[in-house]
Amino acid sequence: MAKQNAPRVTRKVKRTDLLALEPVNYYILLAGVAVILLGYGALSMGPWDGFVPLTVAPILLVLGYCVIVPAGIIYRKKTPLRQESDDAEQDAVQTA
Repeated sequence: MAKQNAPRVTRKVKRTDLLALEPVNYYILLAGVAVILLGYGALSMGPWDGFVPLTVAPILLVLGYCVIVPAGIIYRKKTPLRQESDDAEQDAVQTA
């Protein structure tokens, strides 16, 4: 006999909050871009062997590219877990 396959159940997954950036994320990203621009501005200052182009500029650029911009992408406000668990407990009490 031929093997019968069970019908596949497909679930639709909401992807509304996959990469939804909030206004605070845009402010953090804007701050990162500002720090990067300050870093390039410090890099272009003369003389080329001075303290600002050799020390301050790389620190600003690394801070902007590796810390602030990723933080702006990753940051998400914390949701109160206690309120969700309290709601679930109240629902359980009401059904009992």
